[in-house]
Amino acid sequence: MGVINVSPDSFSGDGLRDIKSAVALARNMTVDGADIIDIGGESTRPGTSPVTVDEELRRVIPTIQQISREISIPLSVDTYKLEVALKALDAGASMINDIWGLKKSPELARLAAERKVPIIVMSNQRDVSPLHDIVFPDIMAWIIADLQRALDQAQQLGVPWDNIIVDPGIGFGKTTEQNIEILNKLEQLQKLGRPILLGTSRKSLIQSVLNLPPDDRLEGSAATVAIGIARGADIVRVHDVASMTRVCRMSDAIIRGK
Repeated sequence: MGVINVSPDSFSGDGLRDIKSAVALARNMTVDGADIIDIGGESTRPGTSPVTVDEELRRVIPTIQQISREISIPLSVDTYKLEVALKALDAGASMINDIWGLKKSPELARLAAERKVPIIVMSNQRDVSPLHDIVFPDIMAWIIADLQRALDQAQQLGVPWDNIIVDPGIGFGKTTEQNIEILNKLEQLQKLGRPILLGTSRKSLIQSVLNLPPDDRLEGSAATVAIGIARGADIVRVHDVASMTRVCRMSDAIIRGK
């Protein structure tokens, strides 16, 4: 899954301000091996202010409309706002990526059910750990319980089991040590029975270990992707598609015999 941020304050320094740049990046990602492209208009950087629905729509909808005309791979909309998700699906998206795992807008699940599209539910601890400093006694148990809650909620609102993807939420309310523990124990999420999405690309976890700025975290991202695949990740959400496609293919050859 390639990442396109149409937000000027993206944590990773890759925010785009115009549709032409986003379309060009989408084309390149497709050539470089992306299977899905995730488009978001609100930064998830800690401490950033939420954008209004109108502003998020202004950033995201024209971008999705144009990219969907140019490329054929599925587009995902990265939003927790119902109106944005609805208009994004009308514009050409075919997947919803909810970083709040239905906590803020359960109706996203009903929308996914009605439109028959997949939904990604993420375990986000920023509601209880906004400063990423709460030490959970058993972070994996906490995440599994949270994702099970989201899975149950999605099914109750009509989403077919096969259309749900889970994400442990690396970096969202967790400490560096907890993020590392999640990577090491990622296979525990397989008990949920759903595909696992892993998003570690350029995140502060890498900065904490290597002390590098966002645009110099390629090798650190590659290490987390390879280990994530070894621990059971099925989808990896990345900024550097060409390099990470090679990491994925090599990891698959070694670990899964593909």
